[in-house]
Amino acid sequence: MISRKAKANAIRALSMDAVQKANSGHPGAPMGMADVAEVLWADFLKHNPTNPDWHNRDRFILSNGHGSMLLYSVLHLSGYEVSIEDIKNFRQLGSKTPGHPEYNDTPGVETTTGPLGQGLANAVGMALAEKILASRFNRENYEVVDHYTYAFVGDGCLMEGISHEVASLAGVQKLSKLICIYDDNGISIDGNVEEWFIDNTPQRFKAYGWHVIDNIDGHNSEEIIEALKEAKASDLPTLICCKTIIGFGSPTKSGTSSAHGSPLGDEEILGARKTLDWHFPSFEIPEEYMKAWDGREKGQKIEALWKEQFTRYSSSFPELAKEYTRIMSGSLPELWEESMNSLLKEVSELGESKASRVASSDMISALASVLPELIGGSADLTGSNLTSWANASPVSDTNAGGNYIYYGVREFGMTAISSGLALHGGLIPFSGTFLTFMEYGRNAVRMSALMGIRNILVYTHDSIGQGEDGPTHQPVEQLANLRSTPNMVTWRPCDSLETVVAWQAAIERTTGPSALIFSRQSLVYQSRNQTQIENIRRGAYILRDSADPVAIVIATGSEVEIAVKAHEELLRSGISVRVVSMPSAEIFENQEQAYRDSVLPSSIRCRLAVEAAHPDYWRKWVGLDGDVIGLRDFGASGPGKQVFEHFGFTSTAVVSAVKEMI
Repeated sequence: MISRKAKANAIRALSMDAVQKANSGHPGAPMGMADVAEVLWADFLKHNPTNPDWHNRDRFILSNGHGSMLLYSVLHLSGYEVSIEDIKNFRQLGSKTPGHPEYNDTPGVETTTGPLGQGLANAVGMALAEKILASRFNRENYEVVDHYTYAFVGDGCLMEGISHEVASLAGVQKLSKLICIYDDNGISIDGNVEEWFIDNTPQRFKAYGWHVIDNIDGHNSEEIIEALKEAKASDLPTLICCKTIIGFGSPTKSGTSSAHGSPLGDEEILGARKTLDWHFPSFEIPEEYMKAWDGREKGQKIEALWKEQFTRYSSSFPELAKEYTRIMSGSLPELWEESMNSLLKEVSELGESKASRVASSDMISALASVLPELIGGSADLTGSNLTSWANASPVSDTNAGGNYIYYGVREFGMTAISSGLALHGGLIPFSGTFLTFMEYGRNAVRMSALMGIRNILVYTHDSIGQGEDGPTHQPVEQLANLRSTPNMVTWRPCDSLETVVAWQAAIERTTGPSALIFSRQSLVYQSRNQTQIENIRRGAYILRDSADPVAIVIATGSEVEIAVKAHEELLRSGISVRVVSMPSAEIFENQEQAYRDSVLPSSIRCRLAVEAAHPDYWRKWVGLDGDVIGLRDFGASGPGKQVFEHFGFTSTAVVSAVKEMI
């Protein structure tokens, strides 16, 4: 029989061999946490390697994602579709085993990790999703949603500020099925962390409201087993602090930063093989070891039992079972399109002028009535973002089945937790803050786009029109930042009708995040014909036109009404101008060339873009002969209308710019 230590050594051998072959990587953490991983995957983790997407699986998150070879090793050994050739191709272009775990690249990888601390945040989101869905769907004797979320975290994860944000919220929510295992090896890239990290981590997590199990020998399987049993019995989230030796088994580099982020070297690996009593060639795992690790048969049996239970559940609660199946598949309700068409018609007929954040609030209320999977939240700005609605129910430790999350002032944590909610499946999350505070959560926004997940980002107070709060709260460069992010779609509606289209597009988009940008101040409703209404979804369309226009004015959001006023003034002076509303430049850019040319024909070279944000983004749309009215400075404190006039966002300025161009 293969011993636990020998099974763990298979992880160590694969990790140091793969890093050595790639000539880059991090062998230290996988070698140090191999014993913990062996216990978790052999005795506790509920999963099925033949069906990595089984709904009721436990989730495993490697927050310290630089130790990716630990995860790839256990996936290969357990029977996932990660071959020994994939292991040999570690860190190679196009392989299943990239330098850091990447969602959708590797079967069994639940989230993309690498930027430290965000994996922990995603894990909080997944555990929160499990708790919410369990409350909604479980019935007596039918626990169809019943799984744990396990996360490995390192010193670096806990140094990052996001760890405070999300661990604090997890404690408030009492996420008892969240178990984090801390790789307390005392070493980071720069050396011994005692020089810069002396937090009392156990006391810190106890203060958050966690159950803490301290001083576990991370190389003693029995201690690890008992700690995990204790964690599963707790009614609080649990942190297990495991003392480990980084690079365990390496004869001269273990316990030092030399084992952290570079290959051990051929001589050191030979020594490690001797120390670990591992006498097999590189990348060779004997058959008996593979059999000892193989989790396929066990996983299939566990899933089969769940399926039997779900069949009985479907007989007893057919409507619940149907709804659970729908939301976990990601399908929208049958009447979705009909509901949205009706809403679009209603808003069009009303034609109300209002702040787009108010129009967004109306839309959220309408969406919540048809999408039970919608779950909202705000970073302590609910009353300003207008992200709640009349029948919203706050999620809490005593109301797990709610649909609104009060995140507190935690923009980074909120955005990354929302990613975890989306990754879990069964929920459509959206979260709100001011656009300028997108910067706090910026890397989590980027990670959503990198993973291609539906994380809806509501950003209000979108410009200097925010007014009196001044330049600290007035975004300038954020729109260009969002629009330049690959796989991100940004919408900045000019009125309530464009707001409906933006929200519908965000809900229907399942391949990446959407940023919805809304105003604080009221916006004039723009009249349209049916063709114009239909073309909003194309990202840009002709809102006002003239016979033989000599110039085109492109605008978004609150600046559209300025462009429309300028159009009227120019017409009175005999100048024909076209006004294009471009609520989503990314969507427009993906339209067929013929449509793009019909909106922005190359024959009209006099183009002016108007947006109360940094102007450089718009150069691609106006060309060498065009111009941009934008902001090259920070804003100012004062009533929004006055601030707009101060910075030249007026119809008069637009008229002057057009006349100068032509």
